[in-house]
Amino acid sequence: MNKPILSLNFTIDDIHKLREYNYEVTKEMSNEEKLKYYNDKGKALLKELCEIETPI
Repeated sequence: MNKPILSLNFTIDDIHKLREYNYEVTKEMSNEEKLKYYNDKGKALLKELCEIETPI
């Protein structure tokens, strides 16, 4: 399944698309694989957020 294309206004339909996509990606994974998948995604997001410079 391809990554969903989200609208600029982020609607309920976009949430449904994301949930369906995540289900399709993880449905064949074991609990350990899911844990690693979500932890890796979380760590990547945290790294990206830490790189953003915020004005004081």
